[in-house]
Amino acid sequence: MVGMSGAYGGHSNGGESRAPNKEAVVVRAPKEAVVVGAPPPGPPEMEMAGVVHKVAAQPAQSTASKMKGKVKETFFPDDPFRSFKGQPLRAQWVMAARYLFPVLEWLPGYSLSLFKSDLVAGLTIASLAIPQGISYAKLANLPPIIGLYSSFVPPLVYAVLGSSRDLAVGPVSIASLIMGSMLRQAVSPSAEPMLFLQLAFTSTFFAGLVQASLGILRLGFIIDFLSKATLVGFMAGAAIIVSLQQLKALLGIVHFTTQMGIVPVMASVFQHTNEWSWQTILMGACFLVLLLTARHVSIRWPRFFWISACAPLASVIVSTLLVFLFKAQNHGISIIGSLKCGLNRPSWDKLLFDPTYLGLTMKTGLVTGIISLTEGVAVGRTFASLKDYQVDGNKEMMAIGLMNIVGSCTSCYVTT
Repeated sequence: MVGMSGAYGGHSNGGESRAPNKEAVVVRAPKEAVVVGAPPPGPPEMEMAGVVHKVAAQPAQSTASKMKGKVKETFFPDDPFRSFKGQPLRAQWVMAARYLFPVLEWLPGYSLSLFKSDLVAGLTIASLAIPQGISYAKLANLPPIIGLYSSFVPPLVYAVLGSSRDLAVGPVSIASLIMGSMLRQAVSPSAEPMLFLQLAFTSTFFAGLVQASLGILRLGFIIDFLSKATLVGFMAGAAIIVSLQQLKALLGIVHFTTQMGIVPVMASVFQHTNEWSWQTILMGACFLVLLLTARHVSIRWPRFFWISACAPLASVIVSTLLVFLFKAQNHGISIIGSLKCGLNRPSWDKLLFDPTYLGLTMKTGLVTGIISLTEGVAVGRTFASLKDYQVDGNKEMMAIGLMNIVGSCTSCYVTT
């Protein structure tokens, strides 16, 4: 048996040196550490002789391979299909279906208790969507029934494709206002209502096309660069613009400016004081106070949250009864009029790709599509962060885009 001179010695009792095993990995450990299972190092002169490790050069790649790698790194940094590797073909098809249709992930675990909660939530949202859909359609200079149509089909599409649990899909104020303003510059909604409606449907189609394309190209990371200050400022500005536009209906003004700036709007309000209707102002002020009071009660006493949710629908019902009983249209109060019965009518034959208006509809679709997409994804991610679940921005873009494409073919305008 050969004795060793020490734990870190490299000499035997016979003065014979032992070289380290060439296949062993030498780890430079602190002096206090003991490497178990490795032969002791050789003499100091051998330790000083460093081992040179040569790194092999990267194999040559073609331009196409380099481009493929760059595209994958840019658009697929998270490698969404890595779970497909090594799976049978049938399993890959099932996983692909669940990836494209998130409803297949949560539907198998759906229960009766969840249905009861969803039923209450659906009734609450419907009570808000009916008056909102009508008013937002008026902002877009569209028939009120289009606002109701837009609150029916897009939510069904989003329920299958969307990944957010808390978004209520439907028309939004700022997109409605911008669409109505941009299209009105070329076509009068009162003089040519059918042409205006065709342009609105076509703009919605292009908006959905832009949104779905962003999702397919996996550009959802763009939403990550939107700061909270930007979103708050955007929403605050939209609220101010929409509030200013409501002065026309609140005061009963007939001739109103088509601009959205605060100076032109206020100038138009005070230039037409002779058109102010005290009956309209009184009715509008009463229901405005009712809505604000209901909201205050729900905030102050959370257990009465349903009061704020039901207040808009209650306002519509009560105001309709008052108009019917007192014939308010004969006293200077404008009314919406009768609405067509039935579900959404097909509108793919109304899509207008005439070169005369193609540039206008593409521009309107691009602007309204980006605005509504930003608002929808940002709000969805806000709720997701509050409730600790993930919302895929790319899936949201595809879902919102596809529901607008389908909506443009079923008498709907841009929604989010």
